[in-house]
Amino acid sequence: MTQQAPTHANGSGQYLTFLSGDELYAVDIMQVNEIIEIAALTRVPKTPAFIRGVINLRGGVVPVVDLTAKLGNGLSDVTSRSCVVLVGIEQAGQEQIIGLLVDEVREIIDIDAADIKPPPAFGDEADTGFIQAMAQVEQLFIILLDVSEVLTRHEILQASVIAEQLSEQVQEQTTL
Repeated sequence: MTQQAPTHANGSGQYLTFLSGDELYAVDIMQVNEIIEIAALTRVPKTPAFIRGVINLRGGVVPVVDLTAKLGNGLSDVTSRSCVVLVGIEQAGQEQIIGLLVDEVREIIDIDAADIKPPPAFGDEADTGFIQAMAQVEQLFIILLDVSEVLTRHEILQASVIAEQLSEQVQEQTTL
């Protein structure tokens, strides 16, 4: 299956750029709900290492995915520049908020449609479904992420169940 480069009605789009590991990534700004400082993460037992834990966001429980670890580059070192990019992923017809732990948010940039190219083919062995496209801005290549493909359906469901269970526990504790 070949992937298509994203298209925008006016031929360009705004993207939030950030570092994860040593790579520069971007997501369509319309997929970003919010950017927050890294908060105290509560680790959830028996979850994959790339699910760094959950955070309390205005009374709701949000799973946080270590993007560097999910992409196979080891766990991120949390620094003063680390933050969580909150994105919405559709799950069973509803939006599930997922936090992406990134090393550093850079800026919001305009990328012209002419600078966006389909991702290169890496063969059947490479898992590159999360790469929506590649953009060349000046001399830099930026990997455009498809946030709905960063996690598998099973991983999204797992994160949703964890968040729902913990949210119910929090509600029970506040009503006691």
